[in-house]
Amino acid sequence: MKPLIKIFIQDDFVSSDEWKEVKKLSNKLFKLLSEPDVIKRIKKVNQPGVSSHKIQEVITYESEKIGFKSEIKGLFSNYKNSKLRPDFHKKIMNTGVIIEVEKGQTVQNNNDLKDFWKCHICEEVNYLFLFVPQVLIQNEEDKIKKSKKPYKDVCNHMSSFFEPQNYTNVRGVVVFGY
Repeated sequence: MKPLIKIFIQDDFVSSDEWKEVKKLSNKLFKLLSEPDVIKRIKKVNQPGVSSHKIQEVITYESEKIGFKSEIKGLFSNYKNSKLRPDFHKKIMNTGVIIEVEKGQTVQNNNDLKDFWKCHICEEVNYLFLFVPQVLIQNEEDKIKKSKKPYKDVCNHMSSFFEPQNYTNVRGVVVFGY
């Protein structure tokens, strides 16, 4: 399945230099994820019962090619929950981007909203790249019933934060559907 991408950006940052850099990164990452070999690797591990860590391993390899660092510690040291850490981080100008990779609990446990919150409280970042499945099949019963569509649900959740009256310090989110 070819990857999908949906971009959310606050109006005031659309023309900013930092957004131009973040967008270049998202385009590079999307291009890497669109390569047939990467699509096959993701499809192989995006199976019922397989942990999101297997998806993360594929994303790790591709994101490190463009300068992201895995599991950076210390980004949340000013908080009581200082052990938090993103899946990946990259500094951009005076801000940064974190990447979070989700699978089975994306919508059921609101992990997409937790990832947004992590970006919101992290003083060193204002951008989130969020990787979620386009279709989630967790077991044989899901194959028979209508499959869950986390990508669509996450895009709906994120869109609310990008209405001007709801802006936070998260200036942009890029949702990648694998």
